[in-house]
Amino acid sequence: MPLSRRSLLLNATLVSTAPAALFFHRSATGVEPLDVPDVVRVLRTGGVVAAFRHANAPGTFDPPGFLLEQCATQRNLDDAGRAQARRIGAWFAAQGLQPSAVRSSPWCRCIETATLAFGTVQRWDALGSVRTGTDAASSQVAALRHAAAQVPPGRFEVWVSHQFTLSALLGESTASGEGLVLRAMHGGGPPALLGRLPPV
Repeated sequence: MPLSRRSLLLNATLVSTAPAALFFHRSATGVEPLDVPDVVRVLRTGGVVAAFRHANAPGTFDPPGFLLEQCATQRNLDDAGRAQARRIGAWFAAQGLQPSAVRSSPWCRCIETATLAFGTVQRWDALGSVRTGTDAASSQVAALRHAAAQVPPGRFEVWVSHQFTLSALLGESTASGEGLVLRAMHGGGPPALLGRLPPV
């Protein structure tokens, strides 16, 4: 049965391992389960981005004086975060989903998340951690919106970034390892949030 526009506006919640996972969306009658193939269909339809916050990295901010070129000076993934990143990749592989591109913030915790999950990664400054309210943040958000609008039907991209960056883009908070399925809106405004891929 074809998905309605309402059904595509998913509020997905992963409740078990990938093969048996259920996702949920809210309707006028409450919360109804959607099978994994419905979520997969949204990604296969394309023209969307799965934008993830990096996997679990203990702490809140990077140490003073950190350097992007030196991972040892940054806040990095722990073993739980590395396992989480691998599970993200395993979920996509189990569904037969292959992103057309995987882009990452240049921060080491993002690159490691993307690499462990998907292998080949493209570093992209626009996904770097933003300082909200600055001109640089505005330029990054504009670049992200433009790039989302370039993803063609039949393809999807994976982006790995930071909570502050995704919040600046969409105004939504994210947990470590959580993904937001986004579609660009005509006119260059904030992208539409089609669904969430919760931490696995």
